[in-house]
Amino acid sequence: MFCDSDCLRIKSRESVKRYCQTLQLVDDEQMIAKYVEAHKHVWPEIIEGQRKVGILDMQIFRKGRSLFMICDTVDEFDWEQDMSRLATLPRQAEWEAYVSQFQGCSADARSDEKWQLMEKIYQL
Repeated sequence: MFCDSDCLRIKSRESVKRYCQTLQLVDDEQMIAKYVEAHKHVWPEIIEGQRKVGILDMQIFRKGRSLFMICDTVDEFDWEQDMSRLATLPRQAEWEAYVSQFQGCSADARSDEKWQLMEKIYQL
């Protein structure tokens, strides 16, 4: 079977939106290793906030300095509105300030200001 259990889980959901984003990390292997480590211990408030605004699943992949994020949300999710709301929830600004050192951007930049939405060009 070519579709793993995560794929089957996503396909079985009704009314799901998927957003894909990209971001470039700083050109420093030690900082990149710290960024990867930070994501092994994401603060509970961050995950709670993501769930609260309608994010169902989020995965980040890395190749060198390049990151690729897949974000699945409830169908009612409005990117601008819900990401702005997420930025106001507990510890979100603190998390964004913390990870900004690895992302080479301003400490006060919100997630939706750092990560760039991608355009889907193909679907099987």
